Amino acid sequence: MVVIYCSHAVKIQEVNIMEGTSTSEKQDKPINIGELLKKPYLNEMEAAALSGRAVSTLRNERHLRRGLPYLKVSKRTIRYKLQDVLSFMEGRRITFDDVSGGAA
Repeated sequence: MVVIYCSHAVKIQEVNIMEGTSTSEKQDKPINIGELLKKPYLNEMEAAALSGRAVSTLRNERHLRRGLPYLKVSKRTIRYKLQDVLSFMEGRRITFDDVSGGAA
């Protein structure tokens, strides 16, 4: 565990080196995927849990204007439509059904 301080010795955040997460990103209770599939819109923590991507990846992709489509509800509130997250994941699905020819 590493604690980050600013110049006035005020603790900004604690970072867990082993997990790569900060205390500001942790949730108190575990995320239930079954419950997420019932919600029409997901926050970034829920979208990250469902898609298997890190919250920092979602934030970076929003900044780069790529990745999952999202809604900006207010200045600091982001939501992902459940169907957009599922469609995004299905669009990257790899199947081996169409294997043709190949070296034998």
